[in-house]
Amino acid sequence: MAASELYTKCARVWIPDVEEVWKSAELIKDYKNGDASLQLMLEDGTNIDHKLDPKTKNLPYLRNPDILVGENDLTALSYLHEPAVLHNLKVRFIDSKLIYTYCGIVLVAINPYETLPIYGTDIINAYSGQNMGDMDPHIFAVAEEAYKQMARDERNQSIIVSGESGAGKTVSAKYAMRYFATVSGSASEANVEEKVLASNPIMEAIGNAKTTRNDNSSRFGKYIEIGFDTRFRIIGANMRTYLLEKSRVVFQADEERNYHIFYQLCASSHLPEFKNLKLSSANDFLYTRQGRSPVIDGVDDTKELCSTRNAFSLLGINESYQKGLFQVLAAILHLGNVEIKDRDSDSSIIPPNNRHLTAFCELVGVTYQDMSQWLCHRKLKTATETYIKPLPRLQATNARDALSKHIYAKLFNWIVEHVNKALITNVKQHSFIGVLDIYGFETFEINSFEQFCINYANEKLQQQFNMHVFKLEQEEYMKEQIPWTLIDFYDNQPCINLIEAKMGILDLLDEECRMPRGSDDSWAQKLYNTHLKTCSLFEKPRMSNRAFIIQHFADKVEYQCDGFLEKNKDTVNEEQINVLKASKFDLLVELFQDEEKATSPTGQVPGTGGRTRLSVKPEKSRETSSREHKKTVGCQFRNSLQMLMDTLNATTPHYVRCIKPNDFKLAFSFDPKRAVQQLRACGVLETIRISAAGFPSRWTYQEFFSRYRVLMKQKDVLPDKKLTCRNVLEKLVQDQDKYQFGKTKIFFRAGQVAYLEKLRADKLRAACIRIQKTIRCWLARKKYLRKRNAAITIQRFTRGYQARCLAKFLRRTQAATIIQKYQRMCVEKKRYRQKQAAALAMQTILRAYMARQKYQALLREHKAVIIQKHVRGWLARCWYKRCLVSLVYLQCCFRRMKARRELKKLKIEARSVEHFKKLNKGMENKIMQLQRKIDEQNKDNRLISDRLAGLETSYTAESERMRGELGRLRGVEEDAKNKGNQVNSLLEELEKLRKELSATQQEKKTIEDWAQTYRDEMEKMVSELKDQNGSLKKEKDDLNRSIQEQSQQMTEKMARLIAEETQQLETDLNEERSRYQNLLTEHLRLEEKYDDLKEEMALSSNVSKPGHRRTDSTHSSNESEYTYNSEYAELEEGSRAAEDVTRGIDTPLTLKLQKRLTELEQEKQSLRNELENKEEQFQRARARDDAEFKKARGAELEYESLKRQELESENKKLRHDLAEMRQSLLGHPATGAGAPGSPAYKVLLDQLNASCEELEVRKEEVLILRSQLVSQKEAMQHKETMTEPSVYVEDVSKLKDADEIKQAYIGLKDTNRLLEHQLQTQRRSYDNEVEALRGELQNVKEENNRQQQLLAQNLQLPPEARIEASLQHEITRLTNENLELLADDPTASREARVIILRRMVDLMEQLEKQDRTIRKLKKQLKVYSKRIGEMGAGQAEGQTSPGQMVDEPIHPVNIPRREKDFQGMLEYKKEDELKLVKNLILELKPRGVAVNLIPGLPAYILFMCLRHADYLNDDQKVRTLLTSTINSIKKILKKRGDDFETVSFWLSNTCRFLHCLKQYSGDPAFMKHNSQRQNEHSLSNFDLAEYRQVISDLAIQIYQQLIKCMENILQPMIVSGMLEHETIQGVSGVKPTGLRKRTSSIADEGTDTLDSILRQLSAFHSTMCQHGTDPELIKQVVKQQFYIIGAVTLNNLLLRKDMCSWSKGMQIRYNVSQLEEWLRDKGLMTCGAKETLEPLIQAAQLLQVKKKTDEDAEAICSMCLALTTAQIVKVLNLYTPVNEFEERVSVAFIRTIQTRLRDRCETPQLLMDTKMIYPVTFPFNPSSLALETIQIPTSLNLGFLTRV
Repeated sequence: MAASELYTKCARVWIPDVEEVWKSAELIKDYKNGDASLQLMLEDGTNIDHKLDPKTKNLPYLRNPDILVGENDLTALSYLHEPAVLHNLKVRFIDSKLIYTYCGIVLVAINPYETLPIYGTDIINAYSGQNMGDMDPHIFAVAEEAYKQMARDERNQSIIVSGESGAGKTVSAKYAMRYFATVSGSASEANVEEKVLASNPIMEAIGNAKTTRNDNSSRFGKYIEIGFDTRFRIIGANMRTYLLEKSRVVFQADEERNYHIFYQLCASSHLPEFKNLKLSSANDFLYTRQGRSPVIDGVDDTKELCSTRNAFSLLGINESYQKGLFQVLAAILHLGNVEIKDRDSDSSIIPPNNRHLTAFCELVGVTYQDMSQWLCHRKLKTATETYIKPLPRLQATNARDALSKHIYAKLFNWIVEHVNKALITNVKQHSFIGVLDIYGFETFEINSFEQFCINYANEKLQQQFNMHVFKLEQEEYMKEQIPWTLIDFYDNQPCINLIEAKMGILDLLDEECRMPRGSDDSWAQKLYNTHLKTCSLFEKPRMSNRAFIIQHFADKVEYQCDGFLEKNKDTVNEEQINVLKASKFDLLVELFQDEEKATSPTGQVPGTGGRTRLSVKPEKSRETSSREHKKTVGCQFRNSLQMLMDTLNATTPHYVRCIKPNDFKLAFSFDPKRAVQQLRACGVLETIRISAAGFPSRWTYQEFFSRYRVLMKQKDVLPDKKLTCRNVLEKLVQDQDKYQFGKTKIFFRAGQVAYLEKLRADKLRAACIRIQKTIRCWLARKKYLRKRNAAITIQRFTRGYQARCLAKFLRRTQAATIIQKYQRMCVEKKRYRQKQAAALAMQTILRAYMARQKYQALLREHKAVIIQKHVRGWLARCWYKRCLVSLVYLQCCFRRMKARRELKKLKIEARSVEHFKKLNKGMENKIMQLQRKIDEQNKDNRLISDRLAGLETSYTAESERMRGELGRLRGVEEDAKNKGNQVNSLLEELEKLRKELSATQQEKKTIEDWAQTYRDEMEKMVSELKDQNGSLKKEKDDLNRSIQEQSQQMTEKMARLIAEETQQLETDLNEERSRYQNLLTEHLRLEEKYDDLKEEMALSSNVSKPGHRRTDSTHSSNESEYTYNSEYAELEEGSRAAEDVTRGIDTPLTLKLQKRLTELEQEKQSLRNELENKEEQFQRARARDDAEFKKARGAELEYESLKRQELESENKKLRHDLAEMRQSLLGHPATGAGAPGSPAYKVLLDQLNASCEELEVRKEEVLILRSQLVSQKEAMQHKETMTEPSVYVEDVSKLKDADEIKQAYIGLKDTNRLLEHQLQTQRRSYDNEVEALRGELQNVKEENNRQQQLLAQNLQLPPEARIEASLQHEITRLTNENLELLADDPTASREARVIILRRMVDLMEQLEKQDRTIRKLKKQLKVYSKRIGEMGAGQAEGQTSPGQMVDEPIHPVNIPRREKDFQGMLEYKKEDELKLVKNLILELKPRGVAVNLIPGLPAYILFMCLRHADYLNDDQKVRTLLTSTINSIKKILKKRGDDFETVSFWLSNTCRFLHCLKQYSGDPAFMKHNSQRQNEHSLSNFDLAEYRQVISDLAIQIYQQLIKCMENILQPMIVSGMLEHETIQGVSGVKPTGLRKRTSSIADEGTDTLDSILRQLSAFHSTMCQHGTDPELIKQVVKQQFYIIGAVTLNNLLLRKDMCSWSKGMQIRYNVSQLEEWLRDKGLMTCGAKETLEPLIQAAQLLQVKKKTDEDAEAICSMCLALTTAQIVKVLNLYTPVNEFEERVSVAFIRTIQTRLRDRCETPQLLMDTKMIYPVTFPFNPSSLALETIQIPTSLNLGFLTRV
C-alpha cells in the first residue's frame, strides 16, 4: 500500500518531542512521494513544517484510530510502535485509572502509588477459573493462567516479575502468592498457605530498605517455588535469594535507610524484652543514621516488628531463636559504633572500656581483649613464620565494616534456610509455580559492582524472554500452517559472552582477585587491552582510565572500576571469624557452621518425602572456612544465575513488567521520559517489535466477517465464510504479503487493520452522509410545504381581518359623534351645578366660621375671670400661712429664751445648801408626791411601752430598782436624778416619734398617690387584659383547630414511623436469620471437615477402635438429643482413638481448630446477644397487645382451673368407687367374687356403667384442657426458642499462651476418659435395661397371644355377647393383677390403681372405636352386597371355581375392610428401622418417586411411622427414628450433594415432614386448616417442638446446598449467555483484539446462550414443581437464582473493558427483558427476583445514557441508586466506543459524578458478593391429604410396614 494512501489530509501522526517524548500532530496537506517535509498542525493549533530525514526519508509514525486507544492488549493496536504503546499506557493509566495492560504475553504493571480496591477476595473469586483473555488485565489473571496451565499441561510454571526499584515488583509478587494461597488452599491443615504469605514480612524486614526511589525496595533477588500436590493444593514452598546488597549494612546514601529490621528494633527498644540489647534511637547508631532519614511516612516500625515476630512464630521459629536473632542484629549496630583511633600512621587502637564494643562482646559472647585485638591487627602467614601486623585506622574501619556485613549475610542466609525448612512438608511435591522477584535494569550516575551483576542478570533474563516470545510466534504460525520467514530480533548473546565467556569481564576480574598485588586500575587496563578493539559492545570513556562502558540491550552503562575487586573478593579477617566461632552464644556459632550441622529452630527435621527441587545455592564443600571465603562473589552469582536460567527454561514462564511512572511517588502521575526508558529496558518494546515484524493482528474468520460485513456486497457473501473473507480481502488489499490465511485465523501485517478500519469508517461515513442527505431533503421539503400552506392561510385570515376592521371603524365613528354631543351637554350641566354648589358651600362655611370665632372670644373671657379668682385666693392664703409660720417661730424663740433663763436660775439654786435643807424639810410630802407621780409615770410608761416595745424591759427594771430605794434619802435623790434623765430621754424619744409620725404620714401620702396611680393603671390593664382575653380566645380557637390538625398529622406520622420501625425490625430479623443460617453453613462445613479429618486419621493410624464407637440412638436422655451437638458427641467418642495419632497431627492444626472454635463461640454469643436485644425491642413494641392478651388469658386460666378442680373431684370419686369395688372383691374371697351374678360383679358393672356415662361427659373436657395446656407450653417454649438460637457448644475462653493450651489439652484428655467411663457405665446399665425390657416384651407377647385367642373366641360369638365376654375377661384380668399387687407391695398397688384407671379409659375408647368400626363395616357390607347383587351369577361362576369359593370365601372382602380401618399410622419393628431408612432414604431414586407417586410421599411415610411410635408412647423409638432420618438425609446429601434433583427432592420432603410435625402437633395455631379427621391424627404423647427446630435447621442446610448446586450449574453459563452472546445479531461490532483472544461473541456449537440459561431455569422450576416444593420456597429459590445471574453479570461487566459499550448495554437490557418475560410466564413476578436485577439494569442504562453535561450527571446520579459510587465511576472509566461515531467519557465528567456522589453513605466495595445467600424461611403450608388414604407402592420395598 502506498504511503500516499495513508498520509493524507487529516491523518494523525507522532513526531518526536523533547519534553513529552512523542507529540501528536495532524496533516493539513496530503503527502506526495518526493516531498521533503510534512505540513502538520499540533493539538494546540500550531502549524509546523516537519522536515524528513533526507537520507532515510522515513515518515513519522501513524497514530491508531481512537477506537483502538486504551485497549487491554497493546498487540491489538494496528500500528505497533513506541509512541502508540506509550500513548495507550498513558490513556489507560491517567484517564481510566487502569494500572495493568497486556503486551502479548507480558503483563505491564504501572505503580499507581495509591492503594486500590482491586485485590480483595471478591476480585480473586472473579478471576478464578477464567481464561486470561476473558477479563481485564490483572496480576490475578497471570496467576490464574499459570495455575491453570500447571493443572492442565502437567508442567511447572514460573512468573517472572521485574522492574526497577520502586516499580512495585515485591507487591506484584506478593499478590500472586496471595492468589495461589486463596485459590488452591493447602493439602493439610498445617496452614502452609499462611506460612507462605508469612514469609513476606520476614523477608521484607531483613531484605528491604528505603531508597530514594522506593520506601520498600527489595535489595536482593528471590525466587519462590510454591509446591503443589496431585490435587494442586499448596503443600509447601522453597525460596532462593540472589545478591544481597551487603554494603547497605554499613553505608546508606542521603534520604535512604538501612534494612528495616534495624529501625524496627530501635523503635521497640523501650519494650522490656529488648532492654538487654542496650539499644536506643536510630540516630544514635552509625549504621542507621547516615541516610538522615530514619522515619518513613505512614510506617510504624514498632507495629512492623510485631508483624515480623508473629511471622517468625507462625513459621515455627520460637521465642528463644527470635531473641538470639535480635541479639545478633543489635550487636551489629553496636559494632558500627566502635570508634577506632590512630595510634600512629601505621597502626590504630580502640580506647579501653569502649561501651559499644563491650555491649557487642556481651551480646555475642566473646572476650573484649580478643575482639579489640583483632579489630586493629591482622595475622600474616608465610612459609616459615606468622606475623601479626597492626592496621591503620582506615583499614581497621574497613575490616570492622566487612565483619558487620559478613555477620549480616550469614544471618540472612540462616533465616532464609530456616524459613525454607518451615515451608517444607512431608507430602510429595507433584508440581510447582515459581515466582521470581528480581531487580530490573539499573543505571545511575555512579554504577558499581552491584549494578554490573544486576544488569548481567537482566541480560540473561532478556535473552530467555526473547527466545520465548520468538518461540510462541513460531508455534502460532506453524499451528495455523502459514508460511513464515525468520524474524530478525535482537540477540544479546554477544553482550552475555562479553561478561561471562572465557577471558570475559568476570573471568578477568577473578584472575585479578587472585593476583597478590591486584588492583582496580590493573584490572581496568586488562579490560581495555582485551576487549576494546575486539568487541563493539565494550567502550572506554574519553575522560577516565578507571571506568568502562557496556552496550546493554536497554542502554549504555558506564561502570566505575573502584571497589570491584574488594566487593568481588568479599574478604573478612579470618581471626575475627575464629573469635566469633569461639563464642559462648550458640546461635552465633551456628551461623558459622556448615549447613549440614545447623539445627532447626523448631526442632523438626525436614522430611524428604520424595520431593525434588533445585538447590538454592551450590553445595558447600566440607573444606575449611578459609577456602570458602576465597570463592568470589561473581563466581557464586554466575553459578546461581545459571541454575535459575535452567529452572526457568524447564518451566513455562509468565512475565510481569513493573513500570515506575514518576520519580516523585505521585499518585497517578505519568512521566513519559521515565516510562519510555523503562519500556526499553524491560523488553516490552522488543516484544512489540517482534510482533510487528510478523503478523501482529489476528482475526478469526467469524470475527472478520462480523466486523467488516459492511465492506461486502450482497453478491460477495457466500455460505462459506472463509471463502467470503478470502475474496473480500483480495479485493480490498492488493498486496497479498500484507496478510495470510491460516486454518482458523487471518493474519495481518502492522497497519492493515487500521487501513481496514479506515475503509470501514469511510464506508459508514459515506452511508451516513447519504442517509443524512436524504433525510435533510425530506425534512426541508416537508418544512417548505408546511411554510407555504401556513403563508396562504395567514394571508386569508389577514385580509378578512382587515375588512372587519374597516367596518368596525365606520360604525365606531358614527357612534362617537353621537356620544360626543350628549357628553358635552352633560359636561356643561355638571359644571354649572358644581359652581352653584360651591358658592353655597363657601357661604355656609364663612358664616359658621364667624360664629365660632365670636363664641370662642366669650368663652376665653369667662375662663380668664375664673382663673383670676382662684389665683388671688391662692395668693392670699399663701400670705396668711407665711405670717402664721413667722408668728409661731417668734413665739418659740421667745419661750426658749425664757426657759433658758429659768433653767439657769434653777441650776444655781440647786447648788446651794439652803436649797437642800428646804428640800429635806418637806421630804415626806415630796416622797408622797413623788410616789403618786411615779404611779402616774408608770401608767404613762406602760402606755409608752406598748407603743415602744424596745423600751419596756429597761423601764420595768428601773421602776423596781426605784421602789427598793424609797427608804433611803440618797436613793431618793439619785432616783430623782435618774427620773430627770429619763424624762429627758422620753422627751427625745417623743421627738423621734413625732418625726417618724410625720415621715409615716408623708409615706402614707406617697403610698396613696401610688395606689391611685396603680388603680388607674390596673383599670387600664384590666381593659387591656379584656382585649387580650378576647384575642386569646380567638387564638385558642385557632390553636384548637391547629392542634386537631397536628394530632391528625401526628397520628399519620406515628403510623408511618410504626410502619418504618416494623420494616426495620423485619430487616433486622432477616439479617439475624441470615447470620444464623450462615452459622449453620459454617457448622456443616466444620462437620464435613471433621468427618474428613477423622477418616484421614483412621487411614493414617491403620488402627480400628470399634469399642469407642457408638450410635446416635442409644445415649440420650431427653427428646432433643439429636441436635448439632451430636457431631461433637462423636468427637468426644473418638478422642481416645485420636490420642494414638496425635503425633501425626501438626500442632498449628490444633491451635487453628481451637482458635476457630473460640471465634465461632464468640460470634454465636454476640449473635445471641443481638437476638436478645431485638427480642426486647419486639417485646416492647408488642407490650400493649400482650397486656390485653394477658387479661383475656387470665379469665381463660381461671375457667381452666375450675375445670381442673372439677376433674380432680371426679377423679377422687372414681378412686372411692374403685376402693369400694376392691373391698367388695376382697370381702368374699371364698364365694367366687369374680363370677357373674355375684355382688362384686354387680358392683363392678354398676360402677362401670356410671364411669362410662361420666367418661362420655368428661372426655371432651379433658381433651380440650390437655390441648390448651400443650398449646400454652409450646407458646412459652416458642417465645424462648425464637429469640435465642441453639447453643451448640459451650463457651470456650481464649487460651493466651502455650502453657494454658497444654493444660487445656490435658484437661480435655481427662474429660474424654471420664466421659468414656461414664459411657461404658451407661452402656452396661442400658444392657441391663434392654434385658429387662426383653423379658417384659416376652410377657407382652404371651399376653398378646392370649388376647388373640380370646379375640378369636369372641369373634365366633354373636355381636351382643362379644362385649360382655370382653368385659368379663378384662375385669378378671384387672382383678387378678390387683390381687397380686396388693399381696406383693402396697406401694405398687397405688400405682396399679392409676394404671387400672387408665386401662379402663382406654377400654372405653376401644369400645367406642369398635362400635364405629362395626357401623362402618355394616354400611360397607350393604354397599358390597348391592354390588354383588348387580353382578351376574354366571359371571361370578366363570371367574372363580367352586373350590376357590370354598377355600377363600371372604378374600375379595377382607382386604378392603382392613384398609378402610386404617388410622393413618404405620407400624414397624425395631430391627426394621435400618431397613426403613435404607429403602426410603438412602437407596431411593428421586426421579421415579417424583414422576409416579404423590409429592412428599417419603415424608408422609416417615411421619406415619412416627405417629405410631407416639401412639405407643415409646420415646426411645421416636428419638431413634428421628435421629436416623436426619442422619440418613445428611448422608445422602453428602454423597449426592452435587445432584440438583436429589437435593431438591429432599428439600421438598424435609419441608413436608416439618409441615406435618406442625400440622399434627396439636397446636391450635397449626390446626386452623385441618379437617376433623386430621385433628384426630394429632400427636398425643410427645411434644416435638425442639425436633422441629432441628429439622428446620436441616432444611436450611439443604436449601443452601441446593443454592450451591444450582450456582455451580448456572455460573459457567451466565457470562457467555448474558454478556458475550449477541442475542440481537448485528447490534455490536467486534473490535480488534490482541494476542489474548477473548471468547467470541458469535454463538458457536456448545456456546451457552440466553436460551440456555432460560432452559436451565425452566428445568430447575419444573423439577421443584414435580417434587412438590412449596410455592413460597420456589419463589425464594428463583430470587436467589436471579441474584446470582445479576451479580455475576455485573461483576464481569465491571472487570471487562470490552463489554462497556452502548451496544452491549442494549444487549443486556434485552436479555433482562427476556428474564422478566420468563418470570411473567411462570407467575413469579411478585417473588422479588426482578428487584435483584436492578443494579444490572442500571449499569446497562448507564452505558446508554448521554454522558456530557451537568444535566446528564444529575440524571445519572438520580437513576443509578442501586449502584455504588465505585461501580458508577468504574463503568464510566471502562466505557469504550466500538465505533468512531461514539465518544469517550471525559475525565471532567467523571469528576463531576464523583463530586455529586460524595455524600452517599455506602460501602466502597466494587464487586457484588456472589456468595451471598438470602435468608430462607419456611412458611407453614398444611396438606389437605388425609393420612389414611395414602397408599404405599410395592416399588419402595416397604412390605415390612403394617397399617394400624
